[in-house]
Amino acid sequence: MLVGTIRPVETRTATVEAHSLAEAHEMLEAQCPEGFDLANAPVQMGKGTTLLTAVGTHVRRDGVREIEAADRASLDAQVPDGWGLIAVRAR
Repeated sequence: MLVGTIRPVETRTATVEAHSLAEAHEMLEAQCPEGFDLANAPVQMGKGTTLLTAVGTHVRRDGVREIEAADRASLDAQVPDGWGLIAVRAR
């Protein structure tokens, strides 16, 4: 018997403009929806300005649950659309 751990794979993005990296990160964290974590936040500086533009990618981390199956193919078949299999272990 195999047990799989699954979670939603939803992502969202947010764009902010700030005068420092710390300010950009703070603004992106403030826009992070509940159940999501800030996973990536590349920053660009515009020509002739000190203003930074950051595009944050928030990934869903809540909603973890377990599924069971006799083999890996059956386990994979149970993963719903919009979810990802993050761990597999034998019971």
